[in-house]
Amino acid sequence: MSMTAVKSVEPRSPARRAGVRAGDTLTHINGHPIVDVLDYKFYSYDPRLELTLRAADGTSRTLRVRKSEGEDLGLEFETYLMDRARSCANRCIFCFVDQMPPGMRPSLYFKDDDARLSFLLGNYLTLTNLSPREVQRIIDLRISPINISVHTTDRALRAEMLKNPRAGEGIDIMERFAQNRITMNCQIVSCPGVNDGPALDKTLNDLAAMFPSVNSVSVVPVGVTKYREGLYPLKTYTQETASALIDQVEAFAARHLEEHGTRLVWCSDEFYLLAGRELPGEDYFEDFTQLDNGVGMLTLLMKEFGRALDLMEPGDLAGAVPFSIATGVSAAPFLAKLVGQAREKCGTIEGKVYAIVNRFFGETITVAGLVTGGDLIDQLRGKELGQRLLIPASMLRSGENVFLDDVTTDDVERELGVPVVPVPQDGYELLDAICGIALTPETQRLAWENEEFYRYNP
Repeated sequence: MSMTAVKSVEPRSPARRAGVRAGDTLTHINGHPIVDVLDYKFYSYDPRLELTLRAADGTSRTLRVRKSEGEDLGLEFETYLMDRARSCANRCIFCFVDQMPPGMRPSLYFKDDDARLSFLLGNYLTLTNLSPREVQRIIDLRISPINISVHTTDRALRAEMLKNPRAGEGIDIMERFAQNRITMNCQIVSCPGVNDGPALDKTLNDLAAMFPSVNSVSVVPVGVTKYREGLYPLKTYTQETASALIDQVEAFAARHLEEHGTRLVWCSDEFYLLAGRELPGEDYFEDFTQLDNGVGMLTLLMKEFGRALDLMEPGDLAGAVPFSIATGVSAAPFLAKLVGQAREKCGTIEGKVYAIVNRFFGETITVAGLVTGGDLIDQLRGKELGQRLLIPASMLRSGENVFLDDVTTDDVERELGVPVVPVPQDGYELLDAICGIALTPETQRLAWENEEFYRYNP
């Protein structure tokens, strides 16, 4: 069956009113061929549409649709993309998937590198598997922003890092996007001795030359698990090397700010934690464009929590029952500080923060999103947990209660004897959870939504 075959039609939707039926295949909108979800979303935006459909018996018909501008037609297809997800064509020396232990669920081993997921869900792509037609379609449809894993603009080095002889062509595509004013947010996974130092200077200068189409750049440290047998011999950042990289990036950012009014590039929070430095203030991160890469995440969390605390009266906190928070090693000191602030405002707050050492992936992995249920159980059994255990929602599979190791929150609750409460990356919601205020259905949805953004960050 075609991927553009209609699986179902929502009741009372524009498509249902027009007569679209399940089993129809959507071939054209206003004469434009519909290949996948990008075509569908772009061409179905207008208020007046002509849909060309092919029935199961092969006959075609055209239906006219009137709706509000931007209103969804109400069609569900066999797959979200109306196509198969594109798998990655690279063998990056720093790929986290290659560092997974064996025996995990199959979906964790799939490497996507799909421009459609970049536009629709914010995923990062390398551009190595884009066809000329797809490049031109991005330009023609004005698809922005595109999130790009750059790593280096040195074409030969990029080919070596991605283990793909075509990887250097991605920089040519970026330059073409810039010429056509396609907005790009960029990511650099920095590997010690590989693409930092002079190579990073070149990358930042080349990306700045594409400003303002290059809208933002994040620099994040490579994550190294204990499962690297037979892989490229990567090092991890030390306090000294992390501090040197921060100095390098901040010096570049200061020059760009003076010349163009924006820093353009930021280091992730993890670099500051590795270097033992204070996190920059809220204003430093401007619009928090790179929040999904852990840039300014802890600063924003602390500011939101402080503002929420200012809005509360001491009596609002009086009913809080004893609780505990489990998180990654990186974020634990900051959450302990927030609990202390709540205690200062209301002395009845009783909460403990536990830093969970990542024994599943290795102790070099310190972010909250990669903490497993098994590590929670092993390290919290017998500890004073109060009446609730709060965890970052990023520890769980999106929309489900499953950790990376397939342990469930039900398993954790049974083993530890306390309810487990997933909390979104939001200071206001964190304070509500500490106070025992029930999450609304909308808040619960936010707790699960886009959890992949935070999995690899504190």
